[in-house]
Amino acid sequence: MARPIFDADALITMFENATATQGEQLRGAVTQATLTALQGRELTLKNLRATLKAVGDAAGAGAARNTEAGVEPTALLDSVVSGLDAAVLKAVEANRVALQRLVQQGADLREKHLKKALDDLDRMEDTLFSALKKSAEGSGATVASAWGPVLERLQAGGTMSGLQATLTTEQITQQMQDAVRTTRHASLRAAQALADSYTAMVSGVLIGMSAALQAGAPAAAAAEAAPARKTAARRRSTG
Repeated sequence: MARPIFDADALITMFENATATQGEQLRGAVTQATLTALQGRELTLKNLRATLKAVGDAAGAGAARNTEAGVEPTALLDSVVSGLDAAVLKAVEANRVALQRLVQQGADLREKHLKKALDDLDRMEDTLFSALKKSAEGSGATVASAWGPVLERLQAGGTMSGLQATLTTEQITQQMQDAVRTTRHASLRAAQALADSYTAMVSGVLIGMSAALQAGAPAAAAAEAAPARKTAARRRSTG
């Protein structure tokens, strides 16, 4: 797999020189770096994990070098986490749009690629946790201790991307189940219509057969009576 492409040096420098008031700017830079690295790549969990770790490593390296007065390492790392979470949230949304299109095209949960897509969506938050833990383990001593409480808060409170992924999975699953039920109901209605028409057809055939039998009965009676009439006529002629 090719290495994620983003300006790591620029991100390191930004975190190294950041002030205490640049939290939102740092967050946005992390999000943009992550999305830039993901552009033109298949959005697999493997690619996502590698990208999150690479961006987290760069931002963490810059945070470790930051000596600005009043800047807390945990605040810098919180910006890293929130920026990565925002990027994963975009990835979740991209998955939602793609899955929505599949639903509109009649896909259902029995299809393997669709089940895998939903499973991967559920695992995105775990992928983010895993990447951050790897970044924390590889960080310098200066920020290693700061990673602990940041990751603890993240795991305790969860992420926006994880919440949205759960909601998306539930929504898509419900839509597919509704679509299956609608299709099933349509099939049942078609079968019922066929059954009704079949019953009507049988009734029509039966009526026709009955009419034919009724029409045939006088003719048969007349045919049976004809020999008797001929015999009676002969007797009268000879008497």
